[in-house]
Amino acid sequence: MICVIRICGQVGIKKEIKETLNRLRLRKKYSCRVLKNPTREQMGMIQKVKDFVAYGELSEEMFEKLKKNCGGKDDTFFRLHPPRGGIDSKKHFEVGKGVLGNHGKKIDNLVERMLK
Repeated sequence: MICVIRICGQVGIKKEIKETLNRLRLRKKYSCRVLKNPTREQMGMIQKVKDFVAYGELSEEMFEKLKKNCGGKDDTFFRLHPPRGGIDSKKHFEVGKGVLGNHGKKIDNLVERMLK
């Protein structure tokens, strides 16, 4: 189960990136999409927009908590709050302390900070 959270806003984004974010239903800042069984095409779209989103493997417990706090539906789209404590840096997670890019299993910590 892959969780994708849009971090960057809409200003200064290329048209092709904006369209890819729209196809992933990530139209606004801090919107979240959970892909239960991502296809190869969806993974390609995530790789294309990795400079604008945070993503990683969401645990089942956190998914249940997310459903409970953000509507209770079995839908895979959620609106989140800005993270508590703020964002230190938007630089890539792989190269430093930033929030963009692949978080792996640590995406649960970011989602926890973004819930009410």
